[in-house]
Amino acid sequence: MRIPRLLIAGALVATAAVAVPMSASQAIPATHAVYLSLGDSLSVGYQPGLGDTTQGFSEDVYNVLKARLASTQQLDLVKLGCSGETTTTFINGGKCPVGRYTTGSQLGDAIQFIDSNWANIRYISIDIGANDVDGCATGSSINAACIVQGEKTIAQNLNTILSAIKTADHGVAQKIGMAYYDPFLAEWLTGTTGQAVAAASVTALAGINLTESSEYSAYGFKVADVFTKYKTAQFAPYVNTPPYGKIPTNVSKICTWTYMCSVQNIHPNPTGYQQIADAFLAKLK
Repeated sequence: MRIPRLLIAGALVATAAVAVPMSASQAIPATHAVYLSLGDSLSVGYQPGLGDTTQGFSEDVYNVLKARLASTQQLDLVKLGCSGETTTTFINGGKCPVGRYTTGSQLGDAIQFIDSNWANIRYISIDIGANDVDGCATGSSINAACIVQGEKTIAQNLNTILSAIKTADHGVAQKIGMAYYDPFLAEWLTGTTGQAVAAASVTALAGINLTESSEYSAYGFKVADVFTKYKTAQFAPYVNTPPYGKIPTNVSKICTWTYMCSVQNIHPNPTGYQQIADAFLAKLK
């Protein structure tokens, strides 16, 4: 995901130890297992005011999986994500700075890494596609034609991305994609027009997630249902959420777990990232 509007730069202080990810160029010891994280800014733990961090869902997932395997195998984390990545730039490059990917794209580096280490890769996660459609929502409307075109692009590009990963992986890793939450529910707070936009955004996102989930399933990926974890479709009951008062459950989750209601930044806070991690972990062994 990218930032549509950033009004205030937030500041966070890490309160717990986090994993330090390895780079794809580092040698993986033959006895180690690997968790490979791919995707957009969510995969690299983007935080307003801090940029990419080691406080995202990838680290949260990794820390739990590492503990699960501790008695039998060392687990390493490799993160190849890129903030602002679309499904198109995932394939072709052009979003991250020159030199970020030795092959020129996240997909190219991912396939190169998987080809070289497939026997060691135990988990692969991916979240991609939100930036293909985030420009379709404004404070006053949802552009239906933009959503339709975005879904077509996502479906076409995911076919390319997922088929390449599946082929390179040899069926060894547990692979999982993500169904997104809806930051534009925050428009509910702006009044009647915003409430209509919030409702429309949920409907649009449900269609996008269905497109993505169908692609993931077709290529043997499980789906982390963050849409449900964030109670995205649950407009009732209203819950007291300071300082906003009583607001719908789904809006409350966005205000509580992301920066969207406070500084109009779509990214999760550490609590929100943990919720995403929990949705991934529910599907991983």
